[in-house]
Amino acid sequence: MKLLHLDSSILGDNSASRELSAAVVARWQDAVPALEVTYRDLASAPLPHLSGGSLAGLDAGEAAEAGRVMQDFLDADVVVVGAPMYNFGVPSTLKAWLDRVLVAGKTFRYAESGPQGLAGGKKVVVVSSRGGAHQDSGSDFQESYLRFVFGFMGVTDIEIVRAEGLAMSPQHRAEAMAAAHASIRVPLAQAA
Repeated sequence: MKLLHLDSSILGDNSASRELSAAVVARWQDAVPALEVTYRDLASAPLPHLSGGSLAGLDAGEAAEAGRVMQDFLDADVVVVGAPMYNFGVPSTLKAWLDRVLVAGKTFRYAESGPQGLAGGKKVVVVSSRGGAHQDSGSDFQESYLRFVFGFMGVTDIEIVRAEGLAMSPQHRAEAMAAAHASIRVPLAQAA
């Protein structure tokens, strides 16, 4: 079984999403001893944003890296995405990664009946962190966007681990992190 672990926070060791995504991966490693983990830090090693040249495949090195990114995603049974909220959305580095895996003919296709996802059968765990309280305010464009994008690619098994209101007070941060840690599920034995 293969797990792809992505982090996108720019906060390094101070990152709530990194702490929580590592905890999710550790839970999977405990439950699935032979788990193969591929890790990608999108903040320290960002992918180039799409350009006309990248779409045309003009840069051989960039095309090779895009191919590796796609293959890591396609090979993964489980994808853990550390996704902090920046300005109501996802970090641009995470968007750049998504641009590399949202590829017609690879992860989705258009048919007469509409778009069809080709990357189903995966589990995605989105680790969502945000400084404010956005879940019920109508300003959550982070989780809804990620649910839509992965769903568009055919992924229906999406779990959210959320730490919200982290910047409201030290006590609120501590309580939100404790609640998020407690919400991390133990992988089912059938997943192994």
